[in-house]
Order: sequence, then structure tokens, then C-alpha cells
Amino acid sequence: MTTAASPDHHAVQPDRADGAANPVDAGRTGLLKLDNISKIFGGVKALQSVKFDIMPGEVVCLAGENGCGKSTLIKVISGVYQPEAGAVMLMDGQSIEGLNPAKARDLGIQVIWQDLALFPEMTVAENIAFEQNLGPRPRLVNYRQMKDAARRILARLGVAIDLDRSVRTLSIAQRQTVAIARALVADARLVFMDEPTASLSHAETEALLAIVRRLSADGIAVVFVSHRLAEVLDVCTRVTVLRDGQYVGTFPTAGMTQTRLTELMTGRTFDYAVRSTDLSRAPVVLQVEGLTRRGEYDGVSLSIRKGEILGLTGRLGAGRTELALTLFGMSPASSGSIRLNGEALSLRSNRQAIRAGIAYVSEDRLSLGLVQPQSIGDNTVAAVLDNLLGPAHLIDPAKRGALIDDWIRKLAVKIGKPEDAVSTLSGGNQQRIVLAKWLATNPKLLILDSPTVGVDVGARAGIFAIIHQLAAQGMAILLISDEIPEVYFNADRILHMRLGRIVAEYLPGATTMDRIEGDVHA
Repeated sequence: MTTAASPDHHAVQPDRADGAANPVDAGRTGLLKLDNISKIFGGVKALQSVKFDIMPGEVVCLAGENGCGKSTLIKVISGVYQPEAGAVMLMDGQSIEGLNPAKARDLGIQVIWQDLALFPEMTVAENIAFEQNLGPRPRLVNYRQMKDAARRILARLGVAIDLDRSVRTLSIAQRQTVAIARALVADARLVFMDEPTASLSHAETEALLAIVRRLSADGIAVVFVSHRLAEVLDVCTRVTVLRDGQYVGTFPTAGMTQTRLTELMTGRTFDYAVRSTDLSRAPVVLQVEGLTRRGEYDGVSLSIRKGEILGLTGRLGAGRTELALTLFGMSPASSGSIRLNGEALSLRSNRQAIRAGIAYVSEDRLSLGLVQPQSIGDNTVAAVLDNLLGPAHLIDPAKRGALIDDWIRKLAVKIGKPEDAVSTLSGGNQQRIVLAKWLATNPKLLILDSPTVGVDVGARAGIFAIIHQLAAQGMAILLISDEIPEVYFNADRILHMRLGRIVAEYLPGATTMDRIEGDVHA
């Protein structure tokens, strides 16, 4: 996949920048209309003359790469930040000034952030009706009233969840539903959803999109923020695009393609093509025969050759991650064999796997891939500390610094200083640090489990360019993803896993992407 500068012409016409009415808006009263929204932090223009509007019951996407200003704009609309002088903010045609979070909630503006901000030890009913029990003075909680309110809202959404269950026991999809229900209890008229499907399976995503459509039918406006462009085009009527804090345009989704939307977001064109590499004579790096772990997967056999990218896809619960954890020594198999470069392995820990030459990039970057409070440098060298010891068995600062600088340069990580906390980086740059940490171990086999979760489209292209380069240098790579386009355009072969078994193998180019998607989601 290659990129180039994007031309200025648009296949899909945006709303007019001169302020004239767009045909989409004719005859309708806007719920929210913003114009000339700017925000400056310490001389940095996070937003510059941005405009945005939404109608009652409309579902609009707010799109752009990480760092483009989406979160800043949402925080302006929800009263967390005050815009610069000259901003125009209208709600129901009336000017709103001095907006703060409390006033925004009173206006019916609710934001469901990616972390959901739920109380894990409290029950479903307590989380949903939480705001109803807030007030200036302490009072007794009416649990019957609380449950009745929660039950009504869940019924309105068409879902059933045990109101007495602790939120920590719920799936991510159920937690999303609880967060939406809490917004509705607060009489939401405009709901922002930040990456609501990032951790959901295909079936769970479809269920969430059904809820979004139900909200729209009830007249509630929804602003949908997602890096999964297919669902954006499916559920939204328009998309507002930001790039580097500036307004690119607002476009109808009818006639829009994922490729065109990606170009608008990044300012680059992308040339998608399947990999075509003859690896039939390359030596086998990983050979798995009849691998079984009771209750998780059964009789798995596969091989990966030197320089090959093997894609592994399937629905959530198919056993993909469980298989990866076995290959990384975290969950020993019940039976079967694993060979690396012809040598039989009996892996009982991840330390053994690392010493054998296996690296694993987890799908959960935030809690398993990185130590967020620690520095970029510390995270980069975390897996190779033994290699940095000097004569006194202490870490040699010169070796440490050289290794950090080398990998930051090789992977083109955009950072301030290596001493900065890794949490200060964008999702794409955090993922590059995770890659750097494991590539520093000089692995023979690299396992990538959903490597682009929460990473925007431009950063994804950069990550896959690195993966292709590693394969060209002879590394064997297992690429696990439930996003079919990712494996289709980046793998030499694709395996379909269902209910713990490998049920099909595909060659991209010889098989259509539609067929694979149909098989996986059947």
C-alpha cells in the first residue's frame, strides 16, 4: 500500500464553505450549529475556524486522524473548554455562551468517552440512574425508583440486562449499552460516542449500530467517532472531516467510499493491492501440528515460512488469542507440537518463548503492551534489560540510550523526549513503541494480535509499512485480526478460525474479500 499527496478535487461535494445553506439542511431546524470555533493551547492551534452542525435525529460522523482536533471540539461542545473569541454556538437557533459541563448536560448534551466512565463495583441500575441521585444535599436513595428508571430505558433500547449485576462482570458491549442508557436517563438530545465499537466483535457492533438507529428514530442526534470507516458509512448520513485542527468539509455519506474518506482525513491517496510473494522455497520458521488446549482450541495445524505474513481471522471467541498465548508460552497446550526453525519447543512461560525467538504484541496495548506512567524509553527497553547490563551488572546508560534512539529512528516514532511518559503519545505512536519493545529482542517469529485497535487510518498505513518491511527482511509474522481488509491486503495467506478450529485457508487475489467476509460472518 503506497501513499501520495491527495488532489484538491472532491468526488463528493462538501457543505459550502461560504455559509450558504446546504441542500441537505433545507427546511430543517438545526439542533446544534457551530461556526468559527478555534482553540489555542500555549500557542498551538488545536482548532482553527472549525464549523459543525447536526439536526435532531441525525447521525453524523466526526472523522479525522488522531490529533486532528476531534476530542478538543467535543470538549468545547460539552463545556469542558471555552472557545476563542469570535466563536458562534447555537442550540435550537439560540446562542449559547458561558457553556460549562453542567449547562451542557442541562441542554441535553452527553458524551460517552471510550473509557465509558462507569463505576465497576456498582450495579447496572446504580450506574444508569446515577445522575438522578446527585444533588446539593445528601438524601436517601430510592432503589425501587432507580430500578424502574433503568428498566424503562433498557426497554427503550430493546435490550435486557440484569439490573442487579455488577458492571465489572459485564462484557464491553453490555457496558456500552449501560453508558448509553445513563445518557438517556439524563434526557439526552445529542449524544457523542467516542470509538464505541473499538473492542466489539462483528455481532456486537451490529447490535450497537441497531441501538444508534433506534436513538435516531426517537429524535436523538448522535455524533459517531470511529476509525472503522465501513460502519461510519453504514450508520451516518453525513461526515465532518477535520485535519490538523482545520475544517476540511462536511460530506454526505451517500456515494462516499472508505478510500475517499481516508484521503480526505489524511491528505494522501492510498493504493491498495494484495501481496504477491512466492515463498514456496522459503524455509519453514513455525510448524504447529495438532495443537489443542481443552475448551479453547482443538487440533490446530499451521506453518509460517521465513518472510511470510500469515493472516488469522475469525469471530470473537474463535480461539485466535488463546492460540497466540500458547505460542507465546502463556497458556501451555494440552497436546500437539510446536517447532521453531525445526527445533521442538515445550513452552511453559513467556520467558522461554522470548529466549526461543518469539515476540507477541497483545491486542490490549493500554494494559498489557505498555506501562502507561513509565517513560517512552523505559517501555522500549523493557524486554531486553539483560542485554543492557554493564560490567557492574547495572544498566549501561550509553547502551540504553543508543538502543532507544535506534528504534525510535527506525520506526519513525514521533515523540517529544524519550523521558516523556508513553501515555503522551498518540495511539499510532504508542503502537510503534510496542513494536520497538519486541523487535529489540530480535525475534524469529512476531505475533501481532489486532495491532491497529484504536489506531487511525493514516497511522495504520505506517504500521503495516513497517510490518511489510520486517517480512521483506525475513521475519515470520502471524497477523491476527477480525478486520478482513487488514488481513486481505497485508497477508500472504489467510486462515479462518471458527470455534477453536482452522476451517478454511485463502489466498488473497485468488479469493475475493467479499467471499472471506461472507464465510467469517456466516
